[in-house]
Amino acid sequence: MKNIQRSLIFILLGLSLLWWLADGTAWGSVPHFFAWRSLLTQWSGVLGIGVMSVAMLLAVRPVRLEPWLGGLDKMYRLHKWLGIAGLVLALGHWLLSEAPKWLVGWGWLTRPPRGPRAPLPEDALVQRFFVGQRHLAENIGEWAFYAVVLMLTLALVKRFPYRYFFKTHRWISVVYVALVWHSVVLLQWSYWPSVLGVVMAVLMAAGTVAAGVVLLRKVGDGRKATGDVVALRRFEALNVLELEIALHSRWAGHQAGQFAFVTLHADEGPHPFTISSAWMGDGRITFIIKALGDYTSTLAQRVQVGDGVEVEGPYGQFQFQGDAPRQIWIGAGIGITPFIARMQTLAQAPDGKAIDLFHSTAVYEDQAIALLEQAAQAANVRLHVLWDQRDGRLDAARITATVPQWRDADVWFCGPAGFGQALRQDLIALGLPAHRFHQELFAMR
Repeated sequence: MKNIQRSLIFILLGLSLLWWLADGTAWGSVPHFFAWRSLLTQWSGVLGIGVMSVAMLLAVRPVRLEPWLGGLDKMYRLHKWLGIAGLVLALGHWLLSEAPKWLVGWGWLTRPPRGPRAPLPEDALVQRFFVGQRHLAENIGEWAFYAVVLMLTLALVKRFPYRYFFKTHRWISVVYVALVWHSVVLLQWSYWPSVLGVVMAVLMAAGTVAAGVVLLRKVGDGRKATGDVVALRRFEALNVLELEIALHSRWAGHQAGQFAFVTLHADEGPHPFTISSAWMGDGRITFIIKALGDYTSTLAQRVQVGDGVEVEGPYGQFQFQGDAPRQIWIGAGIGITPFIARMQTLAQAPDGKAIDLFHSTAVYEDQAIALLEQAAQAANVRLHVLWDQRDGRLDAARITATVPQWRDADVWFCGPAGFGQALRQDLIALGLPAHRFHQELFAMR
């Protein structure tokens, strides 16, 4: 999480510093409100298109950034906050443009007289072209602002169905390209020869290429494999479906704890699911999916053996690294899936670590628990199953009492985000170093 916060702060402060250096205005000599408005409009525009450009780059899932940001799940969290920052900055930029016009119209402000514009050199053809495009760029920017507010708001509303989100969110790429044109034309001309101009040119060019990749539906093309569903297993009491897939095209393999985007139905698009099997090199891969949303709730009725599947990945850094001699795993509900894959790996290649696995569940399903116990025994993992109705809620006190050597452990959590945050805060308060608590933020919007 710290790298997400640091990245967001670095982007905002870095662009602000470059803008300040490029502008060079002596703020104490700014003569009136409208001069301040001009300055702040440029600043908010630089920040707005800057954060949107980085968000667009993250939308194409650049795996090289995963180690720095802690996985694609964290990358998407940064993508979300960049989108929120872009929304706020776009609103501020629009208000700076429009609100003074309203105030002048109401008689609350008086616009100072404008002097004649300095004539442009005859050979300044590019600058002349940009000046001629200002009115069009302003109109494009205004309509693009309305569109981006609508689309980003829909993206943040969790009740908006994923299948519609998946289809509509792609069109932000078109709006982004329109905003790039708006920014290129209206960015103060004196900024372009500066470091800010170079940085903005690189960001907007890279963001435009990324927008093209999104619009052409080429995201993750080099990481996709096709296959068929070869086995299904239903755990009715848990509302859980296990899919075993046989891949026909090349799959680079995966580490336990990673996830992939799975497309079972084209009208729904790709959905992210944790891979719940170790990679054995035989082309088989398993996903355990809980009915949590409108699509996953109907999946058991829609999917059949023999259905074609597209799998994109693997992604994620939830891979059980760490130098501590002991690990504590916490799998809440369907969050048990990465630990199943890891136990399969350890059954084949033990790593010598002492491991305690806590699995808390609201529903006790005998068959599922029996399979979990078999996997834990084969991997030499000490399993603690807590049924809410029988054992109460899992908390930090129970974990530390059960594992006296918890201070020597890395903690790996997968489950509801709020539950994980509460455990993290309590364990850190008891003395666990913050960097030893690892949590997957499995929310793609």
